[in-house]
Amino acid sequence: MLRPHASEGPMLGFLFRGLTAEPKGGTALFDAATAEARRPDWYAKASVPDTLDGRFSVLATVTALLLVRLEREGDEGNHLSVMLTERFIEVMESEHRELGLGDPTLGKTVRKLVGMLARRTELWRTAKAGETAWDEATRQSLFRGEDHGAGPAASLTKQLSERIEATSLADLEQGRIA
Repeated sequence: MLRPHASEGPMLGFLFRGLTAEPKGGTALFDAATAEARRPDWYAKASVPDTLDGRFSVLATVTALLLVRLEREGDEGNHLSVMLTERFIEVMESEHRELGLGDPTLGKTVRKLVGMLARRTELWRTAKAGETAWDEATRQSLFRGEDHGAGPAASLTKQLSERIEATSLADLEQGRIA
């Protein structure tokens, strides 16, 4: 890691803080969410379309379930959820730049994706509170409400939710999901 020489003072440290800072918080947990979203079961067993939209749906669902879990941890959980959300936004922006979206449309697209994450988070909050049926939450979250026979997908989201619930905050911070 490049570090400014002590005689260079705080100015260079400020200018190059991206080069000297420790890895961003939330990265390990976002990486774990991404690894979960890449599991073949989502596409082979749960029949989520293996497309950009389908992959986004799985990633946003996993992230939403993590955010709902973090809510019960008070300030520490809130801090990690903010970092996870910031990392989600950074990655969405980066991925869409790579897909060729330019500055005029990029902000609008990323805001739309963040809104989709927020809606999924609220959906899973209501499902976990028993206000929305789990199958319906799965159908809305993974299939945009279309009827794809959510049974296997609902089972996978339930298993994932249980694994997330069984994971300590310390393990989540390290990017480990039970």
